[in-house]
Order: sequence, then C-alpha cells, then structure tokens
Amino acid sequence: MSSADTASAWLLVVLCAVSGAYCLRQVRRSGGAAAGEAVMAFGMALMAVPLGDRDGWQALVLGAVFCAAALHAVWLLRGGVHHAHHLVGSLAMAYMSLTAAAGHGHGAGPSLVTGLLLLYFAGYVLLGGARLVTAGGDAQGGYPGGYPVASAELSRACRLAMGMGMLAMLLMM
Repeated sequence: MSSADTASAWLLVVLCAVSGAYCLRQVRRSGGAAAGEAVMAFGMALMAVPLGDRDGWQALVLGAVFCAAALHAVWLLRGGVHHAHHLVGSLAMAYMSLTAAAGHGHGAGPSLVTGLLLLYFAGYVLLGGARLVTAGGDAQGGYPGGYPVASAELSRACRLAMGMGMLAMLLMM
C-alpha cells in the first residue's frame, strides 16, 4: 500500500469514526434510531484501518457484526421502507468483509454485486448531496419535527459522509 493509499485510508477511518461518534451522541435524542448508523459508522472505520492483509478471522468477525446489523435492519423495516438503506448498507459491509476473508478482493474487475452496490451508493451520494445543498429550514429556523437546522443538516452530512465512505471502500475492492 502506497503512502497516499495509507493516508486516504486513515482519512476514511477518521471520517467514519467521527460520523459514528455523532450518531452515538444522537441515540438518546432519536429514541435509539441512530444506534444502527453508529454501529455502521464504527464498523466502516474498523474496516478502513490499513492493516495490510487481514487475517481471515478479523474479516469473519466484522462479517458477523454486519450480518447482525442486517438482521436489525430487517427488523427496522417494520417501521417503513425508509429503513431499506440500512439493510443495503449492512449487507454491503457484510459482503465486503466476507469477500476480504475469502481473499477475492482486488480481482480482475468488479463483480456484478460490487458493480450494483457501486451504482446504488453513487446514486445515494448524489441524491444525498443534492438534498443537503437544497435543504433549508422554515422561517422559525427549524425543520418539521422540531429539529434545529444545524442538527438536521449535520445528520444529513453524516449520512452523506458514510455513503461516500461506502463508495470509497467499494471502489477499493
């Protein structure tokens, strides 16, 4: 791994860890809804740590954590289809972990699954970026639901950062 790749990996680690810390801070305010995002962000930070070749057990442990997160996301789907992104993200992380454990990363080109995930997260990032740019509070300085402007925009920015991190990790496969 070159020094530029190592620096990029560490920047991704910091970005994901900061997003995870913010989500963890929001858990009480959101009634626990941000817990899944915090787990994903911290898991992404762990996966991005530039350790060189990972031993199989490390990737398998992360894969198990993300499979559990996927089951939690399935449970969240009871509350509405808007939780489907958590399921896709959890399954993508499990896929990357298990692919790394099997030693199939950095092949001749992206697999069909990797390509589909790249398309999904590229669209998610573009849409999320457009929503963040066009977001605006109401005349009282807040958003519907009682969130202050800064909190709602920061939450969107964290989701966007995690989407970009996912896209970066998929591109490195």
